Amino acid sequence: MSAETILLSGDQAGLSLAAESGQILSYGEGRPPLNRAPRELDCAGALIGPGRVNAHTHIYSGLAPLGMPMPETPPKNFVQILEQIWWRLDRALDQASLRASARLYVAEALLHGTSTLIDHHESPQLIDGSLDILADACEELGVRALLCYGATERNGQREEAAAGLAECRRFLLGNHRPLLTGAVALHASFTVSDETVREAGALCRELGTVMHIHLAEDGADVEDAKERGYQSPLDRLVKLDALPAGSILAHGVHLTEAEIKSVREAGCWLVQNPRSNEGNAVGYAKTLHASDMVALGTDGYPANMLDEQAKLKELATAAGDDEFFRRLPAGPQLIGERFGVTFAPLLADAAADVAVFETDGSVRHLLVGGHVVVESGELLTADIEEIRAAARAEAPRLWQRMLSY
Repeated sequence: MSAETILLSGDQAGLSLAAESGQILSYGEGRPPLNRAPRELDCAGALIGPGRVNAHTHIYSGLAPLGMPMPETPPKNFVQILEQIWWRLDRALDQASLRASARLYVAEALLHGTSTLIDHHESPQLIDGSLDILADACEELGVRALLCYGATERNGQREEAAAGLAECRRFLLGNHRPLLTGAVALHASFTVSDETVREAGALCRELGTVMHIHLAEDGADVEDAKERGYQSPLDRLVKLDALPAGSILAHGVHLTEAEIKSVREAGCWLVQNPRSNEGNAVGYAKTLHASDMVALGTDGYPANMLDEQAKLKELATAAGDDEFFRRLPAGPQLIGERFGVTFAPLLADAAADVAVFETDGSVRHLLVGGHVVVESGELLTADIEEIRAAARAEAPRLWQRMLSY
């Protein structure tokens, strides 16, 4: 890692931050004494803060805003939305479209000041090596990320699930990139057998990692678990020993308050995804107030966390949830667990994932792992116009394949 010293100097509160070798050297009032001449970035009129965290997303959806086709007949429920839109998209992904999606999604995330992505990937026709395609894009552009493959049986039954878990294993054992880590993942409880759930839990224990799964996003997940003889999808994960401490449970819309408390007692994280929940009409997760381990994600929507925060506030206000603000600072705590370092508050020796925000919340500068990836609002690690052009060129080919599934 570069030993270049970066100085973010004099924000509107009179604070400056120095970073070197991926860590914060100092943060406080005035200009700090430094052993070498720094690369100095002006912060006048702006505010220094931690980079934003998207605690649950799908990088493979990066091309979706570029004209993804919709079903001729509108889906009537959540499962039909999955079957007619998102599961058709993930089956259509190949190497070129996944790479274009990843580069676009990551680049736009950085330009929104999002320094970390916790991803949950599916590409049933491209399982082996798919996480490396994502990892290459993340490394090229300079984002911090947790990557995993969401094993499922919805296309190829147990053989497909085994391939998904094998991809998690392969990536976890082979990854040596400092800004990347991994996890074991299942798509959702209702798309896998008890055998696969058990195997995923065993793999977590073998590799010393956590589970990342969609949980109780819709009532269909709850009904499926009951039909299998469990009280709920959470009860199923617990009884099949597939919920190690630190696991990441996306959504939790249909968990009871007692279940939310039990998740907290188990040391597991929940991630609320307001825009997605509204778009899929699955409800508002009001019971999440029962845990302080709740972070904010986008579930594949663009990684503009200001938009996600605004939607959270809107839906929380309508639902009478006055605890929603506790979800805003939780992302850095979650990734601190997964990467084993401090991200917030900004203290000496914490990771130098730091943003300089304009008063409207837009990003002036962004450091990830001590490297400047955005300066004066411009992406430094790649040509953003080339990335956007490549995405526009690839999208129609993806849509054509999608229509055949």
